[in-house]
Amino acid sequence: QVQLVETGGGLVQAGDSLRLSCTASGGSFEPYTMAWFRQAPGKEREWLGAFIWSGGSTFYDDSVKDRFAIGRDNSENTVVLLMTDLKPEDTAVYYCAARHPTGVVAKRPTAYSFWGQGTQVTVSS
Repeated sequence: QVQLVETGGGLVQAGDSLRLSCTASGGSFEPYTMAWFRQAPGKEREWLGAFIWSGGSTFYDDSVKDRFAIGRDNSENTVVLLMTDLKPEDTAVYYCAARHPTGVVAKRPTAYSFWGQGTQVTVSS
């Protein structure tokens, strides 16, 4: 069973960039579809994008596609979320998640079986 750990969160200013990492242990990402979500206080968990480890395809929500990018680190078991031009409304806990691929890129949190503990990103104005 895969365990996921997110790192890289912190306090930044509006306009800054930040790189989050999601590292797997207990297995390889190879069989999985990876996704990044975020959840702001009082709001539902929001899908940001997905990365298909086999083949490297990426998918993004329209709200972040011009500012966020998902990719793999040189490490075999690390997926990164690169965020640029951060805004105060990007403040949230950011999560990575994994699911066995089904040929469909799922956006519902319930579709994902494995989750990290989350990392806080705070963007000050």
